[in-house]
Amino acid sequence: MTDQNPQIIRFVEVLAQTSVPFADTYNQFSHIAVNPAAEHYNALRRANFTHYLHQIQTLRPKIMLVMEAPGYRGLRLTGVPVTSRKLLLNGVPQFGLFGTMNGYQDVPEPGFERIQGEQTATVVWGTLAALNQVALIWNAYPFHPHRLGQTLSNRAPRKPETDLGISFLRELMDIFACENIIAVGNVADASLNRMGVAHHKVRHPAQGGKNDFVRGMQRHLGS
Repeated sequence: MTDQNPQIIRFVEVLAQTSVPFADTYNQFSHIAVNPAAEHYNALRRANFTHYLHQIQTLRPKIMLVMEAPGYRGLRLTGVPVTSRKLLLNGVPQFGLFGTMNGYQDVPEPGFERIQGEQTATVVWGTLAALNQVALIWNAYPFHPHRLGQTLSNRAPRKPETDLGISFLRELMDIFACENIIAVGNVADASLNRMGVAHHKVRHPAQGGKNDFVRGMQRHLGS
């Protein structure tokens, strides 16, 4: 890995120190958790995310995909946007990304005894690999929104939550300066519109949107 970028280190640290004012959201990077085990898993997630940003930096991506929010089997678990425990461990050979051989650490949190994939992660990275286009991936809302009292669930982030996410989104854009910004789905599109950022939009691959997502990516990145 190249020398660590102080902007990246600061970005992750600010995320970790952010107090989330919503009872149905979890800050998966937080220094403060409900018990020592949770703090340990959050520390693994911070390490994975920091490693991801530095590894992506070495690849100099021209594309940034803005997604919606962490899912409970994706970033909420692994610490890395649009991954799964399976993808994090096995990697994406096309780009030399992820994988234990590249320094990523498993996060075997209780409730995730089985190493599973995640549909959106599989579709997104499979599409990028097929197009031979690596991308920086981030979310309109950086923390995990779940149904109240059901931490292993997902829900769409509300506007106050995506408003909170705008400063993080803008800072990551400044660090990486990607030329081509693509909103994946309506939530990301709305955030980028509020920011006044020029971008393309494709359908989110979840809930039957895979084919439209792939066609949209081919249209904007070339088949």
